[in-house]
Amino acid sequence: MSLHRSVYVRSVLCAQAMSAVLLLTTMAAAEASNLNFLNDTPMSYIKKNDMDSIKVALTNVLNTKRDGEATQWTNQGTGNSVRIHATMTPESTRHEGNKTCRRITVVLSAKGQSMNLHPGFCGTGKTDWTMEKR
Repeated sequence: MSLHRSVYVRSVLCAQAMSAVLLLTTMAAAEASNLNFLNDTPMSYIKKNDMDSIKVALTNVLNTKRDGEATQWTNQGTGNSVRIHATMTPESTRHEGNKTCRRITVVLSAKGQSMNLHPGFCGTGKTDWTMEKR
């Protein structure tokens, strides 16, 4: 192979490799930027103390509220400077042997954004509620 042809082949291979690296870098950046919509959702503002407080409220809803009976929750007093509000409403209840299973609607709001969640929980007593896997 001539020296000129060898240099040409290396140049083409180098250009292809650079194109592949650029494509992968661009795709990774695009994928990351596609998730940016999650940055300002109410979930992004929840801190550990908020989560602890909402778990207590959710357990109370699961144990005591009838289907369709809404309960309000706020993170006031948790130390979070972002005000978060939730409305938790049991949608449906079913019994499976000794377990009770409930689907809950949670409307979570913070900083002018809101999101709707519909988790399901099953348990046999007052404190052993676990989230259903879908």
